[in-house]
Amino acid sequence: MRIGELSRLTGASPRSLRYYEQQGLISSDRRDNGYRDYGDDAVLVVRNVRALLAAGLTMAEISQVGDCLFHEDLSQAEVCDHIIALYERRISSVESHLAAVVDTRARLSAELETLKEQRTT
Repeated sequence: MRIGELSRLTGASPRSLRYYEQQGLISSDRRDNGYRDYGDDAVLVVRNVRALLAAGLTMAEISQVGDCLFHEDLSQAEVCDHIIALYERRISSVESHLAAVVDTRARLSAELETLKEQRTT
């Protein structure tokens, strides 16, 4: 199938599909006219990738999912230990970023209050 049809079936933009291909998550053959030709299996892979992105994983993390990304609908599959570990690492990373943002907000708020006090005195 051509890129437009894969886009329509999965909701992924053609640009995203080209990026997934560049990252080695999907592949295509080239027709004589240079158009990409994707196999039917690309639909499953793209849907899995989009679901994992929506869950908050990065492309680097998605590349660690392994073969199950290519062979089964992850929303219906039995959960693997390495997927649970991947999600736990991602949550830890998000919590670290969140703590840093909260700290930055507190420092900015304190500095703002100091600036306001200086202006009124």
